[in-house]
Amino acid sequence: MEHAVYVDAIRSEGAALAAAARDAGVDATVPSCPEWTVADLLSHLGRIHHWVAGIVTERKQERGTHWSEHVAPAVDARLEWFEAGVTLLADALAAAGPEVVVWTWTPDNATGFWARRQSHETTIHRVDAQLACPERAGKAPDPVDRERAVDGIDELFDLIPYWPWADRVRGGGETVHVHCTDGAGEWFARLNPDGLVVTREHAKGDVALRGCASDLLLGLYGRVSLDALDVIGNAAVLQHWRALVRW
Repeated sequence: MEHAVYVDAIRSEGAALAAAARDAGVDATVPSCPEWTVADLLSHLGRIHHWVAGIVTERKQERGTHWSEHVAPAVDARLEWFEAGVTLLADALAAAGPEVVVWTWTPDNATGFWARRQSHETTIHRVDAQLACPERAGKAPDPVDRERAVDGIDELFDLIPYWPWADRVRGGGETVHVHCTDGAGEWFARLNPDGLVVTREHAKGDVALRGCASDLLLGLYGRVSLDALDVIGNAAVLQHWRALVRW
């Protein structure tokens, strides 16, 4: 996907998250992250956005102070601060383009990494905010654009080896087949003793997960119930998989 698409997604998904947060109220519980309120969600993502904006604008080559060490403003100022961070990050990435060398937590040391990562992170947390809205109770969150959802699944599998907790994503050869039903997109994941191996192919797994790209992405991230998807085969393998990779 083009850099500009990711930047536009940060803006649009950030705006949708802010709208949902305003509707829900900062004290509302986030069902998909039950230890959080909406205020906590805004703190989490807002600190990341401001931190990444600093990395991009200052062309940092080292991590520096981690986002988790920064402090969000008071709850009554948090929503406006979050919205400012969305604009700050999107503007920084748009100005930099995709090829400026900066620090990242993977071997892909370019601003394009951050555009992709933050577009998907903002999307997933937009879903969290929508799930916190009382008037949306029992309703599915707004779907993710199909092209971005497919890219989000690719990115999830790409990033797992670089997670701080990647060592837990191991197994005894269990396999999961992920299959889009609304267009091209198939992944075959094998949990080996020495790590995860993912290929883009059609193959029979211990369990198959089928659905539209948006539902698959949100299902893999634990944001929608497996009832929204077709599960074929050994469901216990899928539950184990979700426990290992939930982010």
